[in-house]
Parts: sequence; structure tokens; C-alpha cells
Amino acid sequence: MNSNIMRNIALALLVGAATQVVAAPAPVTELNSNNAQGSSLERLERMLESRNQVQLDMQRQLDQLASEMDELRGLVERNSYDLSQMLERQRELYREVDSLSRQPQKKEAEDVGAKSASSETYTSNVSENEAYEKAVNLILKEKDYVGAVTAFNEFLTAYPESAYKPNAQYWLGQLYFTQNQLQEASENFTAVASVKDSNKRADAMLKLGVIAERSKQPEQAKKYYQEVISAYPDSTSSRQAESHLKKLGK
Repeated sequence: MNSNIMRNIALALLVGAATQVVAAPAPVTELNSNNAQGSSLERLERMLESRNQVQLDMQRQLDQLASEMDELRGLVERNSYDLSQMLERQRELYREVDSLSRQPQKKEAEDVGAKSASSETYTSNVSENEAYEKAVNLILKEKDYVGAVTAFNEFLTAYPESAYKPNAQYWLGQLYFTQNQLQEASENFTAVASVKDSNKRADAMLKLGVIAERSKQPEQAKKYYQEVISAYPDSTSSRQAESHLKKLGK
């Protein structure tokens, strides 16, 4: 009986000890480990979110840079075209001035006693030649473009039937065009385009196309470009008109 009692008491003590072990709180190190894992996951999530945000910001910046590059490319193309046109105008001016400088020599070789029929030509009108040459030199030598506009307008008023008239109107058109006075430029280029045998007609029609294009009239611009290509198929103006047509999608 005593042994049974002792055995029961021992068993009770063992059960109590086991219950205390099971019910005992987790060690501090284990809790700290769980907390550390949770913190690491949170930091990782924050890092991933931050990286994603940086990538989004970088993509937006790249998109903006691409857009700005497209705008710059368009400006470069337009400036290149304007520069080429300016150089071509300058070459034309040089040729005209050279032609004017040779005219006095030609006149000296002519018969000074020519009859009135020959005296009616512009080459014999010294004041007319001088007035035109003065207007040209305002552009070429003095770079006085505002003064050149006045000089050419005065020339056309003084010599309305001059053989230089289409050229004078062409240069007025160019001067107004470079100053973005498109209405005035259009009026002068239209006058030049109406002269079938003018050597400035092809470029004048090309400029009318450019003006129509800038004025948001693409269909009208196409008509001018197509007319240049049809009338002057092997010219520089024709090639430029083809380039403009491609940009407009024909």
C-alpha cells in the first residue's frame, strides 16, 4: 500500500512538471528570431516598392527625354532646310550681282548710237539698273533686310514694267518669308509664279507650298508641290517638293 501511494505521488509530480514545461512561455531568443524575420520581410518589401518607384520614375524621364529629342530633331530638320534655302538664295544673289557687274561692259561694247528700239530695254536704263543693284546689295553686302524690303517696293513702284520685276518680287517674297510675314510673302511669290518664263517660278511655287503647309492647308500645299514636280521634274525645287510630299503622306 505504501508503495502504491508513493508511486501515485511520483506520477503526480511528473505530470505537474510536464504541464509546466508545456505551458512555459517561449524563450526570448525564439521571439526575437520571429520578430527579426518579420522586420526583414518588411524591409525587403519596402526595398522592392522603392525600386519599383525608381524604375517608374526613370521610365517617365526616359519618355520625356524621347519626346524632347523628337522635338529637337524636328527643329534641326527645319533649321537645316531654312539654312539650305538661305544658302541657295545667297548663291542666287551672287549670280545676280555678278550679272549686274558685267552689264556695263556689255553696254560699252554695244553701239552707243543704237536706235530707240534698243534703248527701251532695261540694260540701257542706268537708273533702273542702279536702283535694282542697290536693293540687292542691301541684302548681300549690308545685311539690311528691312531696308531691302523698302528698296524693292520702291523699285517696283518706280519701274512697274521692269524686266527685273519678277526677280524683285521673288526677293521680296523671300524677305517677307524669313520674317514670317506669310501673307506678304504669298502675294509676291504668287506674282512670280504667274510669270511662266521666270527662272524663279519653280522656287516661288515651292515656297507657296511651304506657306500653305505652315498655314495648316495641307491639300493646297500638295497641289503646289505636285505642280513643281510636274513642271520642273529635274530641278532642285522638284526634289524638295517630293520631300515635302512624303512628309505630308501624299
